[in-house]
Amino acid sequence: MKIAFIGGGNMAAALIGGFIKRGTSAADVYAVDINDEARARAAQQFGIATGTAIDGALAAFDAIVLAVKPQVLKSVAESLAPHLAKQTIISIVAGIRASDLSRWLGGYTQIVRTMPNTPALIGMGVTGLAALSGVNEASKSLASQVLDAVGETVWFDDEAMLDAVTGISGSGPAYVFYFIEAMQEAARQLGMDDAQGRTLAVATFTGAAQLAAQSGEPASVLRERVTSKGGTTAAALASFDAQGVKEAIVRGALAAQARAKEMRDEFGAA
Repeated sequence: MKIAFIGGGNMAAALIGGFIKRGTSAADVYAVDINDEARARAAQQFGIATGTAIDGALAAFDAIVLAVKPQVLKSVAESLAPHLAKQTIISIVAGIRASDLSRWLGGYTQIVRTMPNTPALIGMGVTGLAALSGVNEASKSLASQVLDAVGETVWFDDEAMLDAVTGISGSGPAYVFYFIEAMQEAARQLGMDDAQGRTLAVATFTGAAQLAAQSGEPASVLRERVTSKGGTTAAALASFDAQGVKEAIVRGALAAQARAKEMRDEFGAA
């Protein structure tokens, strides 16, 4: 498979790195970016060819990954449209509907919209995907191969669900970091130094997440197993419940989803 990237930022770099680790030849990967540093970094890190312009060279690729900022996607798409024939377009751009992207591409329909998250940078991401109506199975399979290179993938029949994906996994790493910050602050107040608090907080999250992933049991069951009646964990959870922590987290995720919907209407209006 030959794959081209338009945009050479961190997420594009993660995908390129994951793809090459899975055996794709650097000769089959190409990146377009107007930023000199981004091109130099991609060429040095991965040994791939790079370019500054969207041109006919892109016709030789099976898939084109759009990894630019939402504000510039319309102009990028309009430049790309004349060079499309049968390529699969994979968008990792937040807040842009596939239908709006199709419109900017002159009605082109082989488009898969995705929502990855930042743990993709270390190969441990999770990505929601949805295909525009009419996308063939080959294109869907190709999109899965690309995003599988940096973690797990979850397909949705309804593209609107990617706004919900944004609220849960797209923004989710920030929720985890937020909770880690709070645990580190508690460690400081309990007399630990920063290194001690960080090690305990981060390792606790890493271990608990791996336990949840490997056990396959509901999180509620795992929580109950470490919560003895009248014990220390029960005291902490009772405090969380009294202050509505769980409800606040749910409201936060719903707020992220609502903002994602606003962004798709805002950016797609052009």
